[in-house]
Amino acid sequence: MNLNLHLLRVFFEVAQQRSFSRAAEILFISQPAVSKAVRELEHQLDLPLIERGGAKTTKGVRLTENGQALFDHARGLFALERSAMEDIRARVGLKRGKLTLGASTTIAGYWLPVYLAAFCRKHSSVELCVQVGNTQAMKQALIDCSIDLALVEGPVTDPRINAALWRNEELKIIAHPNISLPRKQPELDVEKLNQQVWLMREPGSGTRDVTENSMRTLGIHPQATIELGSNEGIARSVAAGAGMAMLPLPVVRELIMLQEVNALQLPEALSLSRPLYLLQLQDRPVPPLSRAFCEILDISIPY
Repeated sequence: MNLNLHLLRVFFEVAQQRSFSRAAEILFISQPAVSKAVRELEHQLDLPLIERGGAKTTKGVRLTENGQALFDHARGLFALERSAMEDIRARVGLKRGKLTLGASTTIAGYWLPVYLAAFCRKHSSVELCVQVGNTQAMKQALIDCSIDLALVEGPVTDPRINAALWRNEELKIIAHPNISLPRKQPELDVEKLNQQVWLMREPGSGTRDVTENSMRTLGIHPQATIELGSNEGIARSVAAGAGMAMLPLPVVRELIMLQEVNALQLPEALSLSRPLYLLQLQDRPVPPLSRAFCEILDISIPY
C-alpha cells in the first residue's frame, strides 16, 4: 500500500481546520475537490476517516478513530517537512551548513588562512573544515566526495575534475650560505648545480611535479637527492646544510630574510613560478557555500 502525499496533505488540512471550506481556501482548490480527495484517500486506505451522517456540532468536522491516528502521523510528517524546508532555506541563505575544503600542504599553511578568516567573518554560523594532503590525495578526496573543493599545486589531468587557475606562485632555488651559489649570469652554471645534493618532495606532491619539470627545463639533473614529506622540512634541512632545493617563495621568504639560506639569482628569462589550481568535481552541483567561498577567492566557477 502506497500513501498518496497529496491526498494526505488535503486530509491533514481538513482535519486541522475542522472544515472542508477553510481547507479549500488554504489549499487554493475548490471545496468539491477537497471532498473528493478525502473520499479517495479513504477508498485507498479502505478506512473511514471522517464522521458522516451524525448531528453537526460547533466543532465542525469530526475524525474517526482511524482518522485521528492518521492525523497524528500526518502532523509529525509535515512538521518534519517544514523543518527540512527551513533548514534548506537557511543553507541557501548561507546561514547554516558545512563546507569541507581540501588543500595541498603549502596552500594550507601559507595561502589559505587569510581566506578562511575572511569567509568565517562573513559566514560565522557555517561549519568549516579543511583536509590537508598532497595534490594526489586531494584529487582522490574530491572524487570520493569527502571534500567540496580543493586548492592544489600543479595541474590535475582527470576528466572527472574541473581545474581552474587560481594564481601563480614564485619559486626559489635555495642553498645553505656555505654553498657558493653563482651570481646572476646570462646562463646557469648547471654543472655546479648538478654536483649538489637536492632535497625533493615525495611522488604525488604538486611541488615535486613542478620541481622536476622546472629542473628539466633548466637542464638540472642532480647526482644525488633526498626525499622529504613537507616543504617546511625541506627548507629547514637546507638551512641545516643538507643540500639545495626548489621551493615556493612563501615557504622560504623568512629564511632568506634571516640569511639562513641563500636564493639563487636566476637570469630574468629563467624566472620560476608554478600555477595553483581550484578543483571541483565535473558533474557535482556546486552548493551555495562552495560558491560563496569561491567569491572570497575571487575566482569564478561554472554552475
